Order: sequence, then structure tokens, then C-alpha cells
Amino acid sequence: MNERTNVMSDPDADKSVIELLKEIKGLMAFNKKVLNLEDLVQYTGMSESTIYKLSRLNMIPKGDNREIRKLFFEKDRIDDWLLGKPDVSDEYLEQKFNEQLLKNRRR
Repeated sequence: MNERTNVMSDPDADKSVIELLKEIKGLMAFNKKVLNLEDLVQYTGMSESTIYKLSRLNMIPKGDNREIRKLFFEKDRIDDWLLGKPDVSDEYLEQKFNEQLLKNRRR
């Protein structure tokens, strides 16, 4: 019984359990059909700013419900898109973004 008490009050064991729970929580986010921006950042490893640029340029599949103001993404469509090896380099996105800005100014 004494040994059991020592294990339960071990700070290193507490940290390990907390880290394990965080990892499980992160993995469970990927089982959802619809991902929000934060989930997509974790899922793809892309930064928020990259995802915003891709979204603005309509280069990433996203939800199209106009009543929902937040970005959301269907995981299956994201998987298909990622498997198609999209060009998401900073240089390419910057070029496309600038082209879009110029196009909008001409209107």
C-alpha cells in the first residue's frame, strides 16, 4: 500500500499522465469529420497565416456555409487535397496573393 501511495504522488508520473492525455486529445481531434482552423494547423503542420492565405485564394477546400463566420474544413477533402501535393510554398502563395491584390485593384 505504501508503494502505491508513492507512485500516485510522484510528480514525474503526474507529468507523464498529463502529457499522455494531451497527446490522446490531439489524436482524437483528427477523428472528426470537420476541422476548425486550430485542428487543421495541428493536422497539417501549416501555420495559421498559410491556411488563411490558401483560403483567401480559394486554394484549399473549405466549408461553404456562409452563415458560419469561422473557417472550417472537411477532413476527407483536405486529405484528398494534401495527397494531390499542393504547392504551399511561401513564395508561391505570396505571388498568388499579390496577383489577387492587383486584380482586385483594377476593378
